[in-house]
Amino acid sequence: MAEVKLEGIEKQYPNGFKAVTDLNLDIVEGEFLVMVGPSGCGKSTTLRMIAGLEEISSGKLSIGDQVVNDLDPRDRDIAMVFQNYALYPHMTVRENIGFALKLARRPASEIVERVNDAARVLELGELMDRKPGELSGGQRQRVAMGRAIVRRPKVFLLDEPLSNLDAKLRVQMRAEITDLQREVGVTTFYVTHDQVEAMTMADRVAVINRGILQQVAPPQTLYDDPDNLFVAAFIGSPSMNLMEGVLSRDGDDFAVQLGSHRLTVPREAVAARPALEGHLDRTIVVGIRPKEIEDAAMVTEHPAGARMTVRIENVEALGFESIVHFEMDAVPVISEDALDLPEDMESTTLGGFDDVRRDHPTRAAARFSALSRVTKGDTVEAAVNTQRLHYFDLDSGLAIRD
Repeated sequence: MAEVKLEGIEKQYPNGFKAVTDLNLDIVEGEFLVMVGPSGCGKSTTLRMIAGLEEISSGKLSIGDQVVNDLDPRDRDIAMVFQNYALYPHMTVRENIGFALKLARRPASEIVERVNDAARVLELGELMDRKPGELSGGQRQRVAMGRAIVRRPKVFLLDEPLSNLDAKLRVQMRAEITDLQREVGVTTFYVTHDQVEAMTMADRVAVINRGILQQVAPPQTLYDDPDNLFVAAFIGSPSMNLMEGVLSRDGDDFAVQLGSHRLTVPREAVAARPALEGHLDRTIVVGIRPKEIEDAAMVTEHPAGARMTVRIENVEALGFESIVHFEMDAVPVISEDALDLPEDMESTTLGGFDDVRRDHPTRAAARFSALSRVTKGDTVEAAVNTQRLHYFDLDSGLAIRD
């Protein structure tokens, strides 16, 4: 095992395009760190620089106590698992797993022992004499993992390894890879565009966008305490509802105005974010997680001041809950990655987000209990947990906290 340290890492191509900018990241020894972001954000480029498959334009990359910027991939003591498995079709499972050891001219007895150990850990015993063409996608992925762990490297690198699997198998393989990493204990860097993979597998998650690291934190911290608008919108499904609002004093408490809706905010919720005092009576961005909006008919604890009347636009019944969509007449703040603006719609960019300044409402989502009986077209009261609102600066897009 070894720590991986990236200090001021940049990747710029000859045409001037900068794929990664000033990346500083420590992957702790034995840690499972997942880097997540949208397509083209620089995550795979980062992995390939660690692997030695992409040249580093500037900065320092260390594995353990060794700077590896100029080392060939074979000299970095890393093992990589690819999206397409990269198995040799003419070799059996046994031969595929042991091939790297054979190339390294390890003793035959050692090869047998290590291959058998990997087969046991990955439950490949009955498949050892089959060839890749006889295996399912999940089985091939386990073989690719076996080929990586048999080498006992300092670092595992996994590049979107589950993207070719169907949804059910991805869930199974997420658990298997996580259990395997815990058992083997090897420092692991895993890249994916799938936030569910990131949130369910990682010790820590690194969120990257446009080559710039946005936040590194344990999964729950990213969800509960995002540093900026991009992380707030990217982490969570459905994503956080983001809109313009104004926070002001309301007697002993506070109130936030969201379009025509005025919601009471407990003073302790504002006290927990001291910097909010400097943003009172100014337009800011307010975020509400869908899970903090409920059917008021199903709850009794929310005060009357934390309710709003909405018209239901759509209901997605999932069995264990319903995702309810409705509109609010507040000005929306929408990720430009998810927004395809009509050509005649004016917008201004802030912190990687588009602030739509026309008479377009905020399309919001809520998580209602499966027992709720709301249907499309209903006008209902929605209860908002105003203790759990998020606040962001309108210009910088940064969270307003301390």
